Amino acid sequence: MIFHTSLAIKALSFICLLSLKQTSLFADIRTLREALTHHAPFDESMDAAYSRGDRKAYIFKGHQAVQLTIDVNDVIKVVADCGKFGGALLFLKKNPFQPYFRGPGVLNYTNSEWSGTVSIWLRLTPDVDLQPGYCDPIQIVGGNNRKGYIFLEWSKDETPREFRYAVRPLFENWNPHNKAWSEMTDPERPIVNVKRAPFLRSKWTHTVFTFSHLNSGQAGSGKLYINGELQGTISGWDFTFGWQAENVLLVLGAAYVGLMDDLAVFDRALTSAEIKQLFELANGIESILADSGKVDSVRVISVPEVQIP
Repeated sequence: MIFHTSLAIKALSFICLLSLKQTSLFADIRTLREALTHHAPFDESMDAAYSRGDRKAYIFKGHQAVQLTIDVNDVIKVVADCGKFGGALLFLKKNPFQPYFRGPGVLNYTNSEWSGTVSIWLRLTPDVDLQPGYCDPIQIVGGNNRKGYIFLEWSKDETPREFRYAVRPLFENWNPHNKAWSEMTDPERPIVNVKRAPFLRSKWTHTVFTFSHLNSGQAGSGKLYINGELQGTISGWDFTFGWQAENVLLVLGAAYVGLMDDLAVFDRALTSAEIKQLFELANGIESILADSGKVDSVRVISVPEVQIP
């Protein structure tokens, strides 16, 4: 009897522990959902499927913003069933059309204590697919780049190309001697620099960057994560920007060639544990938006080879 009672207690303890873990996971999912401001899965169009602001994707035509549709040009396509989760955005070659999202609700820029997170899945072999010059798969801009500039970047001269995350505040704060970007050393630049990042055509790579307490002097910081792992932190700079909120844009695909999927923006700097959780979500951001708040069952997708010129 004692033996059976002991087994029963152990079984009950295991069930309780499992239940607590599941409850904690679902609570974390709800927390992520509360922080989510924008999600573009690129399943059927270039527009966001969810946003607190404007869901539409735009491009500039001259000085006028034009809504971006699938047939606007022949170099950016929505490709069905080629994404990490469903469809994906395919950039066929270096192009002048840089899709962007705009307006309040997406990035929520503020003049003090501005924080956020951007998450994206990328698939390319940089040394093969990218054309000469810098490549920025994601930028956050606010007009004149001397007033601030946040971006992911592949370098232009190194082999293999280096992958960087930069948070550049007012020009005089990070480059008082007006040196060329390409001539500066890593310690002179507000960046995280990954010498050998694991990007390949044959697999998807999860990239996340956070920014925390910008426009708060030297209290600000930025972090870069690849496949759920922290790559480095930017700190110790005066992260004061000179942007106007109405001019702040989230720009995609500057000189980028490759696939892009499941773009998401959050209104705070996610923790390392939350970013690891994003990386492991079975259905990506769709898991966060599910009505139940629970992670859906695994969806298996056969990803065909996509030829990138």
